[in-house]
Amino acid sequence: MKSFQTKTIVSGLGALLLTVFAVQTPATAQDTPAIKIGTGGSTGVYFVVGNAICRMMRLSARRGQSQRVNCAAPPSGGSIENLSLLQSRDVDVGVVQSDWQFHAFNGSSIFDGKPFPELRALFSVHVEPFHIVARKGSGIEQWDDLWGKRVNVGNIGSGQRATFEELIREHGKTMEGFSAFSELSSSEQAGALCANEIDAFGFTVGVPNASIAQATDGCEGTIIDLDTPVIRTLVDGAPYYQWTTIPDGTYFTTEKDVRTLGVLATVVSHADVDDDIIYALVKSVHKNMPMFTTLHPAFATLNSKNMTQDGLSVPLHPGAERAYKELGLLE
Repeated sequence: MKSFQTKTIVSGLGALLLTVFAVQTPATAQDTPAIKIGTGGSTGVYFVVGNAICRMMRLSARRGQSQRVNCAAPPSGGSIENLSLLQSRDVDVGVVQSDWQFHAFNGSSIFDGKPFPELRALFSVHVEPFHIVARKGSGIEQWDDLWGKRVNVGNIGSGQRATFEELIREHGKTMEGFSAFSELSSSEQAGALCANEIDAFGFTVGVPNASIAQATDGCEGTIIDLDTPVIRTLVDGAPYYQWTTIPDGTYFTTEKDVRTLGVLATVVSHADVDDDIIYALVKSVHKNMPMFTTLHPAFATLNSKNMTQDGLSVPLHPGAERAYKELGLLE
């Protein structure tokens, strides 16, 4: 089982998010194609991914590298909602966890009997560790300490919620094992932890993250280690999970390496989305990778070759395949 180590880069994250992504989508002209990207909560990295893609598309068009495509990437509920929006064609592209990409295409797990065979891959992005952050003084130091506590499992439609539910099932429990569970979004949960409204929350997100920093650096929450026998069995038996490490020093209270399961963030589309638009999107990102990798610390180690292979369990979109062949990334 391949293991990934995330890179420790924390300084200036809040300023980076504010300055890089306060970019407005230009008004859509009738003769200019448009694309809408499903992302995630406004404090999460999926929102950054979607807006980074839009920024690369605008840059690429200005440089004459690809056609102009008007691009919008508003906040959304996350992976599961994005897959639903893709299937109904309410968005053209979505950012989703690699595990839910796999399950949606194959009709497994929460998609049992409801496969999405039109799902197509564009590329993968960053590694996403599953964090469980515990409030200082909660008494939570390991997974089993969650039972009987107030836990935020995440909003319906988010990948973090679906992953949390899978971990609960693997432990032979239900959410009734918590003294209370809440369904706060990723932008709300850190504030609730610091206000002593919850004892812990789960979040699948790239490192570093402003919301995790709010809960750890801001009010001394801690990230618990998830290297347990049950989770070890789960990771070893699933092609879409891998071990990942949140390194010592990433956040104020991360005083030693934290080992947890992780997935990859992936960018996917519907097979019916116009090939030329997907071609322009994929080419824009990969022609401008040196800039793309600066737009969030979680992107720092990305490279085009790995992005065309890792975490992709569905067929490539024809527009993406054309771009990769032209860029020499596919035979």
